[in-house]
Amino acid sequence: MLFAAHSGLRFLVLVGGLFVILYAAVGFFGKREYSSAMARLVSVFTGLIHLQVLVGFAALFVRPFSTILIGHIFLMIAAAVVAQFTASVVKRRPPEERSYGPHLVGAILAMAFIALGIMAIGRGVLQSTL
Repeated sequence: MLFAAHSGLRFLVLVGGLFVILYAAVGFFGKREYSSAMARLVSVFTGLIHLQVLVGFAALFVRPFSTILIGHIFLMIAAAVVAQFTASVVKRRPPEERSYGPHLVGAILAMAFIALGIMAIGRGVLQSTL
């Protein structure tokens, strides 16, 4: 059951990351003023990644461990760190200095780590595992 939840939650994480990338790209390339909607989107994306990591760790205790998971685990933790770091850096800036650029770069990096982490266990990013 935890494995199915972990596998299904992946799609929410990917959709959330895609929304962050698109919203940040429109804001960055359109030279728009930073909006609170960006902060909310990033919070949802980061929260989903954290939930995914938590469910993934729980799934480790109910399924047999395989050494192939080591790369997956480290890449997914890297994705969570990048997403959280980006959100924290922008949040600490004064409101007039906040921009879309860090969110765009951070979300692209996090999504790259996620894609690599999924492929590290021999699955396609959008491949069903059930």
